[in-house]
Amino acid sequence: MKTLETIYEHRSIRKFTNEPVSDDMLDKILKASFRGSTTGNMQVYSIIVTREPENKKAILPFHFNQAMVSEAPVVLTFNADFNRFNLWCEQRKAKPGYDNFLSFLTASIDAVIAAQNAALAAEALGLGICYLGTTIYMADELIKFFELPKGVVPITTLVVGHPAEKPPLVDRLPAEGIVHYEKYRQFTPEDIDNIYREKEALEQTKQLIKENGTETLAQIFTEKRYTKDVNLTFSKKLLEVLEKQGFMNQ
Repeated sequence: MKTLETIYEHRSIRKFTNEPVSDDMLDKILKASFRGSTTGNMQVYSIIVTREPENKKAILPFHFNQAMVSEAPVVLTFNADFNRFNLWCEQRKAKPGYDNFLSFLTASIDAVIAAQNAALAAEALGLGICYLGTTIYMADELIKFFELPKGVVPITTLVVGHPAEKPPLVDRLPAEGIVHYEKYRQFTPEDIDNIYREKEALEQTKQLIKENGTETLAQIFTEKRYTKDVNLTFSKKLLEVLEKQGFMNQ
């Protein structure tokens, strides 16, 4: 089953060759994204395709200057987007009521599903992809650059191209750490130890702890990567973006 093999072999690619992504490949990727599940078949998302070098260079700082943004031949920005749907409603004598947080969340889910379909299609075609979490952090700057109207908020970005590397598969938690049957089962301290034992025993983990000068892997996440201060700062920025883009009427 080729599709399952592609999923199981997923790895984030951050280095790409100079070979361009053909128009045919890009069309197939986009078509796959359109076929993703969507709330009420509204498709309240949009995709911005960036291929021109000068535009990739312009958005590079908004993605924390990660080189893959300018090196990948295609950059796809997925947006929560009620603008088009609202305009359609108004032109069809219908009054839209999608200026609220629930609508933003609905459109965000649509956008992420479309992005994952695009990612799967790209990998099935032999291409490599990497998600950029910086998109929602810097949504305000991307809104300005892409000239996004009210009702549109960038959610996530995919860089796409022919891989110039094949990094090892990263570890994943065992099923018992993720799957609950019938009802949620709270974890005991022993459960947590068992779930994270393999991850914490990896040589890569030990090296990360040494490089970051922490006692545990968890401290790298809370003290180095995703700190409370950073989360609060970007949360405030995102709420301001949602207000500006018309999603806070509640």
